[in-house]
Formats: sequence, C-alpha cells, structure tokens
Amino acid sequence: MQSDLMLPPAPIAPQVYQARRARLMQKLPSHSAALIPGACLVTRSRDSEYPFRQDSDFYYLTGIVEPDALLVLLPDGSDEGGQSVVFCLDRDPTMEAWTGRRLGAEGVMREHLIEQAFENAEREKQLNNLLGGREMLYFPLSNPEAQRLAEQAYRQAQAAHRRGHPTLQGWLDIAPLIHSMRLIKGEEELTLLRHAAAISARAHCRAMRVAAPGLHEYQLQADLEHEFVWQGGSGPAYSTIVGSGANACVLHYIENAAPLKAGELVLIDAGAEYALYAGDITRTFPVSGVFSTPQRALYSLVLEAQKNAVAAVRPGTTLNEIHQGVVDDLTKGLIALGLLEGELDECIKAESYRRFYLHSTSHWLGLDVHDVGTYRLDPDTPRPLEAGMVITVEPGLYIPNDDDIPDDYRGIGIRIEDDVVVTAEGHEVITSDVPKEMDDIEALMANK
Repeated sequence: MQSDLMLPPAPIAPQVYQARRARLMQKLPSHSAALIPGACLVTRSRDSEYPFRQDSDFYYLTGIVEPDALLVLLPDGSDEGGQSVVFCLDRDPTMEAWTGRRLGAEGVMREHLIEQAFENAEREKQLNNLLGGREMLYFPLSNPEAQRLAEQAYRQAQAAHRRGHPTLQGWLDIAPLIHSMRLIKGEEELTLLRHAAAISARAHCRAMRVAAPGLHEYQLQADLEHEFVWQGGSGPAYSTIVGSGANACVLHYIENAAPLKAGELVLIDAGAEYALYAGDITRTFPVSGVFSTPQRALYSLVLEAQKNAVAAVRPGTTLNEIHQGVVDDLTKGLIALGLLEGELDECIKAESYRRFYLHSTSHWLGLDVHDVGTYRLDPDTPRPLEAGMVITVEPGLYIPNDDDIPDDYRGIGIRIEDDVVVTAEGHEVITSDVPKEMDDIEALMANK
C-alpha cells in the first residue's frame, strides 16, 4: 500500500502567520491589546485526555500546536503592526519525559518568529507589565479563559489608576476581525484544503469498493478513517456519518451500527483533517453496487440540483441564490415524482419541500468544517462570494417512512456534497476525485 501514499504539501511558513498577526494588529487601535488563548487538554476519563486539537483562531495566527498557550498582540500603529508575545508551556524535563518535547520560550521565538515569549510560570507577572497603560482589550468574548484574563487585567488596571496610570476602559470581541480574515483563504491554505479533499476522496472511493451486504456501517467508517490517517491526516474532521437505509434520513446520524442490506443505499458524510484543515464530502451509493429504478429517479433529481448549484458558484453570487436554485430544482422534481402536489411557486412559497429537504445547501469550509465568517453583510444583505472563499455544495432528499409515501421511495436518503473554491474566473471543485455519476459509481464498485 505504500505506493498509494500521497506526497504531502509543504507546511505553511512562519512568515505567513507573522504577516497575519501584522494585518490583524493594523486593524486595532495603538492603545489597545489583544488576548487570544490556545486550547487546553480536555480529560476524557480519569488520567487520559482527548487527542489535543489547537484552537483554530490561535493556530491561524501562530501555527503553534502546543496546549495552554496564549497570544498577546500589542499594536503600535506602525507598518509592522506591533509586537507579538506568546506564553507557552514551561520547559520541564520530568514532564517532557512523559509527554514529549516542549518548545519553551526560546523555541517559540525561534521556530514561529514571535518577537517575545515567556513560559507560563511567568504569565501573571509579565502579562500585567505588558497590559499596563493599554486602554482597550480585544479578545474572543466566548472564551472563558480570555474572559478571566481580561477581568484580571481590569482589576490590575483599576489599582494602577489610583497611582495615576491610564485605566482600562473596556473590551471588545476580536473574533469578527479574525473571522473576516479567515473567510478569504490564501494560496497556502488552498493547498492544504486541496490535500484534505484528495485524502477524503480516496477514502470515499475505498469505502465504495469495500461495501457489500453483510458488513456493518462501522466497518465502512473504519476503512474511511484508516485512509485518513494512512495519508497523514490527524483523523476525521468531524464525526463520520455512515447511514444505510432509513438511517440516511437522519442528518447527523453517527451511531454507524446497523448492518448493510442488499437493495439499500448507504450515505457517507466524512472528511479528513489535514494540518487542521477540513475535507467534507458526502456520497450516496447502493450497498449491492447497482441503483434500483426508484433510487435512480431520486438520485438523478439530487444530482441535477447539485451540478446546477456548483455551476452557479462564482464571485458576486450569494449562497442564498445558490440555495434558492436548489430549492427550485428539488421542488420541481418532487412534483414530477408525485411526492408533492400543487404548482411550483405555491409549493415553494408554502415551503412544502421542507418535508424532504431540511437544510441549507452550503457552508464555509476551512480550519473548521463549518468554518467561521458571516453569511450576511447585514440582516437584509446576503454576502456576495469572493475569490478565495471555500464552500460546500450539498443538496439532499430525505424521504420519510410515512403511509402517504409510495412504497418504492420510503426511507431513502440521498445527499451529494462537494468542496468548491471560489476563483476569480468562477470555481474549482476540489473533491472531484470521487465519482458522483451513477454509472461511474457502479463501475467503481464493480471493480473491487
């Protein structure tokens, strides 16, 4: 299998993270400071922890993957933006013998181009000095650790104010500023997203080849996640969904425990995480390798809507417009199949299609599978797409097991999802290595 290993892309250079910090500080007043904590280890049970995953905002600005770190930004109004300071885990030979090498302050400055660094043992003393005289704090308001540090800084500033120093006036949320930066991906990020997508596509193809009646959903999950890690990913970017039969109609089905049955479809929604960037693919295929006539009818409907939606991705288009196009296509098809009654406009206005299509068509993709960034510029204005944005396109149909549904369609769930980069010319589908045409799926599954 070693010949199947993909060549990994180069990691993002420290200079890229340095430039991001400078851009962020240029957006902040020179009398302010910013606090961005990294993630901490989380206990799974007793003395074992969940696998560590760095906070996405902290990682976006530093590239540091150690836990219990803190980034402090001190803008000064210069072209360079200001100074970056990181607090990190203490160098401790005893702990490092158990858990591995720690960067320490010197390693953080050397390897990550941070201007100044301290180990956490010095955090309280040094943080008070760094924040002294700063009149405004920026931090992610949803982060409890950042909130605690801000309140501590406020108490220190109040005491200093009595000695004639400037007081801390208050704080603001820094998350919107970081998230607006993260919404537009640089080429180095797109390289990693393409690699995560390619790993994810290989895993889906592998699952199609393996699938057969008598296996269980969790066995397909095992093959998928083996491929993720085999190709250098950290594992799944989110909880893997393998839903066969009526389980495919449960949008976030993750039990993955049922047997695969002949004649049923299986829906897989799974993606690899590579260098913290997420892949996100959904494919639906027949357990036995051949679509039935009713399955083909429903699948064709979803596939046409999905391809039309992908074709609509270009700068200036909005996700709302893309979604509305999918609603039109699916509703028209549901009427043609007799699953909806009435005129197209009436069914759309009444939202009767929502019985079969419950979710939106797209979301942002990046360091988080449901990546950050607002979908509207204001409550009445959808955000237009721009080059460098990355989205999913994932229409679906989920037919309930209800008495008024024809027997041939009951309990069928279908979703088709690709990852799409918005380019200056239009779009790039980065998950096209896994088939979605029915004939191509059947050919792949026949060639086990």
